[in-house]
Amino acid sequence: MRVEIRQRPSFALARLVLGPEETCRVEPGALHSMSDGVEMTSGPGGGTIKSLRRALAGEPLFLATCTAPAQGGWVDIAPHLPGDVRILDLDGEPGWCINRGRWLASSGGVELDSRWTGLTSLLNGEGFLSHATGQGQVVVTCYGALEAVTLAPDEAVTINTGHVVAYRDDVKCSTREVARGLVDSVKTGNNMVFDFVGPGRVLTQTRNPAALAAWARAKNPVS
Repeated sequence: MRVEIRQRPSFALARLVLGPEETCRVEPGALHSMSDGVEMTSGPGGGTIKSLRRALAGEPLFLATCTAPAQGGWVDIAPHLPGDVRILDLDGEPGWCINRGRWLASSGGVELDSRWTGLTSLLNGEGFLSHATGQGQVVVTCYGALEAVTLAPDEAVTINTGHVVAYRDDVKCSTREVARGLVDSVKTGNNMVFDFVGPGRVLTQTRNPAALAAWARAKNPVS
């Protein structure tokens, strides 16, 4: 699979170029268009148990599998929110943990599962992340602009969970709750943060989807 990104950085669209009879997995709601002859089927992503765990991570229970015809083809995918698109290249080790709603597509050699982030996160409406391993490419999206944080050995940083797009498995990570009422109600829509310790890379987004949802609820209260 080859990925071509256009209309970036604010309204990125990704084209997945497939070789003869090559397959890829796509977030169903992200489909924009596809070339003639591409076959799309729907089913559990990686088996029933993995699909249920991915559903807990906030990802679709069923994934769309696209298969190119003998002459090859392409599939265009578009994020739900305005922002950029980034390609993660997996070479077997390490994998990537991807925040909910940030995964768009992956090539056939990538395995998708979920990763537990702790009981405190679960009680705050989070608790799971999508986990991508194997070999191939993963397409992720962000809300707003995307920034990469590269951590040196033992360098630490704290990032609000709503601003995290993805991070590599080799980054040490834990979650905790911050002062309720100071962060969640004012800005972010939640009160959880990630504590990261390097070495490794973390991808972040300049806007927070939870903050957008919280703002919309405040502007349109339901009686």
